[in-house]
Amino acid sequence: MTADFTDRTRPIREGEDFDIRNVETFLRDSIPGLEGDLTVAQFPGGHSNLTYLIRFGNRELVFRRPPFGRKVKTAHDMGREYRILKALRKAFPYCPEPLAYSEDESIIGCPFYVMERLRGIILRKNLPEGLALTPAEAGLLCERLTDVFVELHRIDYKKIGLEGFGKPLGYVRRQVEGWSKRYRAARTPDAPDFEVVMAWLYEKMPPESPLVSVIHNDYRFDNVVLDPLDPFRIIGVLDWEMATIGDPLMDLGATLAYWVNRDDPPAMQAIRMVPTHIPGMFTREELIRRYSEQMGILITNSYYYCFGIFRLAVIAQQIYYRFFHGQTKDERFKLMIVAVRVLEETARKMIEK
Repeated sequence: MTADFTDRTRPIREGEDFDIRNVETFLRDSIPGLEGDLTVAQFPGGHSNLTYLIRFGNRELVFRRPPFGRKVKTAHDMGREYRILKALRKAFPYCPEPLAYSEDESIIGCPFYVMERLRGIILRKNLPEGLALTPAEAGLLCERLTDVFVELHRIDYKKIGLEGFGKPLGYVRRQVEGWSKRYRAARTPDAPDFEVVMAWLYEKMPPESPLVSVIHNDYRFDNVVLDPLDPFRIIGVLDWEMATIGDPLMDLGATLAYWVNRDDPPAMQAIRMVPTHIPGMFTREELIRRYSEQMGILITNSYYYCFGIFRLAVIAQQIYYRFFHGQTKDERFKLMIVAVRVLEETARKMIEK
């Protein structure tokens, strides 16, 4: 390939800058060999933790900090994200290398960390202009995405020192209760109440699962990095802010929630975030089949997908809450309420079936 499809940065959005000089002093003291002038730009994607590109001459680093405004403690714990990268990288080479972390709020007012940049292609709502995939290539990419997911779920988390990183016993129950509480706390007057869905998730909760693994909790196309010279090879997995130890089928459900099939209704197509609609991409059913085969299990329960839909709606509502209350000026967040309504309708239809 000769075209450059690597992920692009933009100038920092209004209201999302930080004290660059304080950060520069910290980084020069913490990371050996940084030379040249510092420049900063922002990666425009993502709706939660904020991500920036920092350059020292030719050296590229990625800077991560919590969002401004309303904070959900467990979702924006910079130290936790930094620690899992340090531990997991030994067994999962797709993790970027974490380089420095600080919880000294005198620097920029919040904790942050810095990691290596993995330069590559990130697929967002649509393929980058000029990048085309045949149906066979799209199918191959889905296979690779699924296989790396399975690779993560097969890691012996105890062996790499992550035994205390989560509480797998009662994981599903805590997730249902926790996300229900978060939704009620973040609900705005223009949002659906979701009470029917939350009641169903509580009533239909599956029994305790024998499967326990490291789970990413946000695994999707725009959180993986593809080799710019071979876009069918995954070289990185990003955004570990919600990672924990728990039931991998809940992780699969979270991924399925982002997976919009080609024949899904127009409302779901409108909120699609990744290019799962193009010819050759797996359907959700094909993704489940590949995952099941690779894991050596049989999945017959749609509960996990329904929970994934609800969880995604909660995330969207939390983001919209910040915009609704004037805690962010990011105009992308204004339309999150539309996604919440569509996801509520989708979940209710699943329950009715």
